This record gives sequence, structure tokens and C-alpha cells, in this order.
Amino acid sequence: MLDAELSKAFDVWSGYLDARTGEDPEARARLRSTLESARAAAAEGDPASARALLAGMYDDAREAGLLWAPLLPRPCQADAQARDYAKDELRQVLPVDLREHLDSLAVYLSVTGRRLKNAPGLDATTRQDIRYITARAGMALDLAHPRAARHELERLKTIARRCGVEP
Repeated sequence: MLDAELSKAFDVWSGYLDARTGEDPEARARLRSTLESARAAAAEGDPASARALLAGMYDDAREAGLLWAPLLPRPCQADAQARDYAKDELRQVLPVDLREHLDSLAVYLSVTGRRLKNAPGLDATTRQDIRYITARAGMALDLAHPRAARHELERLKTIARRCGVEP
């Protein structure tokens, strides 16, 4: 996830710096230099320095008044973006049989989750548990962890049986 977070930030900043925004060229040149230093730090196996350099870029852009520069995402947004980035990258390198297994688990998760969500008479706590477990299972699938996804699916099935819903 941390590698995906760095890669995503590198891509976002590269896209911004490659765009013709008409903003202060000197400030953008400083940002480009910082981005290259962050890339070099990551390539040398120093992701902490790369993350620190990237974090400083958001402050530098704000101080320079660059209106079109990327904004520092909120923690929840950053996690969601990094998760999407990791998921997309990971799917490209997984063996076909593992992808198919993950896809079949995703179908079972979707069907069970939908049946539970549509069940009448569920209390707020149970609905919250369903959302939480479904999200955990989805994250396990996104990160290619079928064992963890199966565990969460079993938890959903237990709730379904308890609520009288066919899993």
C-alpha cells in the first residue's frame, strides 16, 4: 500500500507538472526538482524520505499560490486512492487462476451482501457489521488475499444464518 501511495503521488504530481497551467514557472521548476528527488529517494530504497519530500510539495505549492496544484488528500481519500492504485497494479501481475478465484469470491460476496442488505427487520448494529465486513472482504480481494476474503465471507454467512437469510 505504501508503494502504491508513492506511485500514485508521483503520477499525480507528474501529471500536474506536465500540464500547461500558466502558473509561476519558477515555483513549478522547484516542485519538479523536489519530485525528482523524491523519485530518486524511492528508487534508492528510502521511501520515508520520498514521502517527506512529497508532503513538502503540497505546502510549497500552497505557499506559491499555485491554484491548479494537487491538494493534499484527506486520510480517508488517500487510503482509497492508494487502494485503487494498488488493486489496479496488482491485477496486472497476478496469475490467471488466482484472478479467477478472487473473482468467484467477489461474486459470492456480492450476492451474500446484497441478500443481507435487502433483508427486512435488520437493526442498525447488524447493518453496520454487514457494511464493515463487506468492506474488509473487498479490501482483501483488492489486495489478492483470498484467505482473508474467505474469512470475511464466512463472517457474512454467519450473520445471514443468524438473520434467517439464505447465504
